[in-house]
Amino acid sequence: MTALPGETPGTVGTDTPQDTVSPPEAGAEGPEHTEAPDASDAPDASDAPDPSGAPEATEASEGGESSDTPADADDDAKGDAEDAEAEAGADAAPAAELSEAQAELAAQRELRERIEKRKAEKAAPIAAGTGLSGTAADLLAAVRAVESGEKSGTAFFDRPAATPASRRPAPAAAQPTRTPAPEAAPTARTATPEALDAVRAVLTEGGAPEALARPAVGALGEQAAELLRTDPWRLLAVAGVRPEQADGFARALLGADCGPDDGRRTAALVGWLLERAALQGHTALDADAVRTALAERAVGDPDAAVRDAVEEGVALVFQEGDEPSADDPGAADSDGEADEAGDADVAREPVQVLLGLDRYALAEESLADGLARLVNACEKAADWAEAAASAPSPSAAELIRTTAAAGLVAHSGGEAARAEPAALIAAARGLGLRALGATHSEDGRRRLAAATGDPDTAVTLSGLLSGAQGPGRDEDGALALDLLVVLDAPQLDVEGAAVLVEALADGARLVLSGDPGVLGSAGAGRVFADVLASHSCPQVVSRTPDPGPIGELVSGIGIGELNQVDAPGKEVVIVPVRDAGEAVHRTVQLVADSVPRAFGIPAEETQVITVGHGGAAGTRALNEALKQRLNPGPGRFGGFDPGDRVVHVPAPGRAVPGVVLSADAEGLRLDCGGVPVVVPQERVESSVRHGWALSAHQAAGMRWPAAVVVLPGDAAQGLSRPWVYTAFGRGERHLSVVHGVDQALPHAVAQVPAQERTTRLRPLLEALPTPDAAS
Repeated sequence: MTALPGETPGTVGTDTPQDTVSPPEAGAEGPEHTEAPDASDAPDASDAPDPSGAPEATEASEGGESSDTPADADDDAKGDAEDAEAEAGADAAPAAELSEAQAELAAQRELRERIEKRKAEKAAPIAAGTGLSGTAADLLAAVRAVESGEKSGTAFFDRPAATPASRRPAPAAAQPTRTPAPEAAPTARTATPEALDAVRAVLTEGGAPEALARPAVGALGEQAAELLRTDPWRLLAVAGVRPEQADGFARALLGADCGPDDGRRTAALVGWLLERAALQGHTALDADAVRTALAERAVGDPDAAVRDAVEEGVALVFQEGDEPSADDPGAADSDGEADEAGDADVAREPVQVLLGLDRYALAEESLADGLARLVNACEKAADWAEAAASAPSPSAAELIRTTAAAGLVAHSGGEAARAEPAALIAAARGLGLRALGATHSEDGRRRLAAATGDPDTAVTLSGLLSGAQGPGRDEDGALALDLLVVLDAPQLDVEGAAVLVEALADGARLVLSGDPGVLGSAGAGRVFADVLASHSCPQVVSRTPDPGPIGELVSGIGIGELNQVDAPGKEVVIVPVRDAGEAVHRTVQLVADSVPRAFGIPAEETQVITVGHGGAAGTRALNEALKQRLNPGPGRFGGFDPGDRVVHVPAPGRAVPGVVLSADAEGLRLDCGGVPVVVPQERVESSVRHGWALSAHQAAGMRWPAAVVVLPGDAAQGLSRPWVYTAFGRGERHLSVVHGVDQALPHAVAQVPAQERTTRLRPLLEALPTPDAAS
């Protein structure tokens, strides 16, 4: 076997990756992980603005991306610019539909609408924090009280604090099982012709492409035209629009009445920076990083801009660390500024001031509250000893015993360790409990069902939350479950996790299981990592290693070592290449000829994984070459032909592999793992892409008999230990590495850890009372 640690020759490709920045500077000129609203890919901050200053129409995203790999985002952004030029004259894709998780938080987001109504009433500067009223003021008070330690995170919400008696009880009897329904593609939000016409008129007047009309209505609602005319910078709410373009749009509409320090502009910029940070996985940003980014965008007084954004409710302010008391003469104000009259010699711990969006603040508060409720409301079970004694492995027995004594458990391990949650589910069902496992993907659901030996024990997380799969809900709206095991827990974003935990009844048990080494969620937050770091619940670490040469290779990567492994059956093969063109050629050769001939694995069971979507060897280029070889055709169904492998993105962060069956008046018909899906015609362009080649983020939570990982020379910047760990672990029987990055691969494994995400969940969990939790 060719040596992995950099002995493979290779040269840098022709594509030049863009520069990257550290996570706290997400608001500046750094890369992001998404391309457009429908798949949680976002345009890169360093894309050159349109010379005219007008916004560009952007292509819908590829889907399922994460911010842990900066160069992946750079490729995405590069591809966005190319696609935008080609599609500027066409109607933009419909606005992204809310995911199942986000939909259930919609009621909480009425807060933003109330805040927006107040903007027109503001006549003069208001003292920090006093410009809020009603629910917004209550939320700000709640956040400050929680951060200061005065009250728990539940004190300011409508429902009482989490105690065993404060929530609905767990159902005592089994509920009727709901028949699972096929998963269907969500329909796009409709916009009236009148609203679209009104927005087109405003866009034309401001020199912006009419193609932005539909996304603008999707983002701003039916009153989009009026909002854009009075506040042109609201155009930044449309995915893909950059500040330079919004500035040009505003100048065309307002003329000399606007400037860089216009309050509407600075408020929109703060919101835009925080939205971009959320696309990179952050739920909050350091206030200093926001001020720096504002200054780089010609804002004369960044401090005042941040204060105004807080007063307007665009952003919420949080303080991490030891907050001084109100009578402390050196206390900091809401923006972290020390009182000039204070005693500079007062010794205290530094306070980090964070800014965040209300939606993520609500989600993190709700999730922390719900997890504490599960820990405190669950009673220990004494009748699980026999089940633990008959467990198939010591680690499975430990997991069963731990779950019997706790309402919340964190379980970590590799692919082989998935047998332990399966044993737990089987043991719980053997005790007469309603136990279920939820996975990130349909592929994961099938593997879990095979491990338990019962197809009724496994669902996808999206199917469970939507009601399409699983036992349904009881009369109080709780999931009719006594035990829920969530596999692929690193893929949980904070909003989805908040909805899931809220749906569990008091007395129910929750086990979060996953591999800490893989790439994180496509959405904002790092739920699994924060739960582990907070030590707010018992933790079980599997002692079951992944078998075979691939398992040995991946296990070494997890601890920062890229080792040569003995692969007598050619389970791991390294294919050296000189440039991106050769990488594409060798990849097609491997998928179409070499792997089927040597291992008997057909092309449809081999998955290609590469760093990004753009570039000479990104997913777009590879999919084009693979389609030409494996399923050539004219693409008569919106660029697709029957038999094409595709990836369907029904909601941000969800990449569902499928195969094209046909098309008719209703839309494009897919077979997604045995589930028939019809994608409406108007959503095909935004939510379906060819899927012979995926990014590692899209492939997370899934496995194939064979995987071909493509590392062209221009991929060096996109590599990190989690990326390599995730990509190399997708193959069950065979892994081919098309290697052209030379020493960048061992360097990434040894020295490039996961990109940190700024979140508030860990301190919230640490602050909430969890008397029954074990460290």
